[in-house]
Amino acid sequence: MKLNIKNLDEKTFWENSSIEIPKYDINQIRKNTAEKPTWLHFGAGNIFRGFIARISDTLLNNKISNTGIIAVDTHAAGRDDDYDMINKVYKPFDNLTLLASIKSNGDIDKKIIGSITDILHADFINYYEALKKIFISSSLQIVSFTITEKGYSIKDSNGKFNSIVEEDINNGPKKSKNIMSIASAMLLERYRNGAYPISMLSIDNCSNNGDKLKSSITDIAREWIKKGFADEGFIKYLEDDKKTAFPLSMVDKITPRPSEIIAKKLEETGLEEMSVFKVGHNPMAAFVNAEVPEYLVIEDLFPNGRAEFEKAHVYVTDRITVQNSEKMKVTTCLNPLHTALAVFGCLLNYNFIYEEMKDTALKKLVEKIGYDEGMKVAINPKILNPKDFIKEVINERLVNPYIPDSPKRIATDTSQKIPIRYGETLKSYVKNGLDTSSLIGIPLTIAAWLRYLMGIDDNENPMEISPDPMLEELQNHIKNIKFKDTESVGNNLKPILSNKIIFAVDLYDEKINLGEKIENYFKEMISDTNAVRECLQKYIK
Repeated sequence: MKLNIKNLDEKTFWENSSIEIPKYDINQIRKNTAEKPTWLHFGAGNIFRGFIARISDTLLNNKISNTGIIAVDTHAAGRDDDYDMINKVYKPFDNLTLLASIKSNGDIDKKIIGSITDILHADFINYYEALKKIFISSSLQIVSFTITEKGYSIKDSNGKFNSIVEEDINNGPKKSKNIMSIASAMLLERYRNGAYPISMLSIDNCSNNGDKLKSSITDIAREWIKKGFADEGFIKYLEDDKKTAFPLSMVDKITPRPSEIIAKKLEETGLEEMSVFKVGHNPMAAFVNAEVPEYLVIEDLFPNGRAEFEKAHVYVTDRITVQNSEKMKVTTCLNPLHTALAVFGCLLNYNFIYEEMKDTALKKLVEKIGYDEGMKVAINPKILNPKDFIKEVINERLVNPYIPDSPKRIATDTSQKIPIRYGETLKSYVKNGLDTSSLIGIPLTIAAWLRYLMGIDDNENPMEISPDPMLEELQNHIKNIKFKDTESVGNNLKPILSNKIIFAVDLYDEKINLGEKIENYFKEMISDTNAVRECLQKYIK
């Protein structure tokens, strides 16, 4: 049986395979959405297919909504594989996705997501008019994003626009290539064609995501106004939250790359074409495998209305509660633990996070960082309990052997994550008058990250480093440190450890006073083969 709309009529097959199928008329929903679109989403990857589209699917199944969600693939146009997401992941399966929700005992809940009504591309050469038609629709309520944290970064560390955005600014809205420029150009079209209200909703896993989205869009808009591509009324439209709102959100759902094991299990039910393939460098499939726990907390800021998200297991609340939920997760209960496992996992040659959790020293490390060091300054958002949240993370989520998430994937863009995952905790220690010298797990992880940047594992073998926008800058300092040569450490690490962009604080500041401690941990980690393991076991007991 192939996954497509026509074959959904074969109800006996789906029932016998324990696969839930949509209860709504997909073709009617697609017609409704084309006539009066309400929700457009940039970023057509797994977190979208397995979580955001699931929300829309739930609303449709429960007859709360009668329109679906339109996806926009954001892979860079101009590459040989720029339409692979559309041509390999979406079109062959009629835009359907099979969501495999995997419990820690190995049971799999299988569900067909049919809420994605269309797939476009963020390529203005071929899709400008199609995107414009949706954006100027008065019915459009939400434009959401899952484009990763770096998708909002339009400037370098010196505050200058990156080359692609600079080109977009000079060439004007209709020739935009950067996602932030494309979103800005579409908002300009909406402003010019009725100035209808809209909510621009970032659902990316980064702090104050809505503010980052707004900052990037308005920065580009101001430059276009200077160059005569837009008038002053455009910036007023963007800055009036009764017209253009940028709500904050907190999102949490581990959605790793598709697993060959899950592919095989699905094919054993009789489903065809479930094998894993590549889209660019990323493994993809007709299915998405994900953990069962999921959290989405959204600021209630929707000037053109919204669906009843609460009925799809979404928390809709005030701004402060969203910020507190995000701080709880990102600075204490999940993300700092993930980063610790990522860098140590790469150094110690682990392939999967769940394997690391069987390592006594690594399990004690994340318990130290979470239950002890982080919990002292953890924010309680009230709608979620920090102690219950972290207990679920450590005892159920990270140990799930059926969620094959890798340290290498999580180690991507670590420089962008560290200021929030550890820097905010350090600032909270100072604010609350706590002694940072008591910290062990956090400085040990920072030292391990610097050790990781050397590209040599704990067995003294070459190691691939995950992509990071600051990698070249960081390695310009790290490259001068020789393995087993501890004399070269201080002068080369100091520019990194004192960099407030990376850590949100100067780690040598007398109130923090962790710079030399991290240097010493690092020295121990480069002293010999297996020194990372020995250092971990020495300090984490």
